[in-house]
Amino acid sequence: MNIRIAEKQDAPALVEFNQAMALETEGKKLNSGVLQKGVEAVFEDEKKGFYVVAEMGGKIIGGLMITFEWSDWRNAWFWWIQSVYILPEYRGRSIYRLLYEYVKEKANESKNVCGFRLYVEKENTNAQKVYEKLGMESSHYLMYEEMI
Repeated sequence: MNIRIAEKQDAPALVEFNQAMALETEGKKLNSGVLQKGVEAVFEDEKKGFYVVAEMGGKIIGGLMITFEWSDWRNAWFWWIQSVYILPEYRGRSIYRLLYEYVKEKANESKNVCGFRLYVEKENTNAQKVYEKLGMESSHYLMYEEMI
């Protein structure tokens, strides 16, 4: 297994993963054109973030995206973990753990990351257990949003 920073040629797999995740977790079918442009935008502008993928035998089997939030309180960055997806036939093999450990190594190398954040559907108890097992805790913050 190889865990690495994603490259532009990995975009089709990441688009598929996002489409599958949205359908699986929220019952949503995303607009493929918009999604493809959104994934490609990350590769075109490093300020937007980066993807990390798990690869086995030349096949991308899982991935996640990191985006950035500046914390004035800490004078450092939070890295948000987003778009986590592991192909169903590879789940239960600690692939997310390997992705997360890789992200933590990259954060330590950068020396300006103060923590990691992610959001998870309230009903997705399996994912919550995975995150807790790896040392993450439920935050005391609630998330609000307004879509335009």
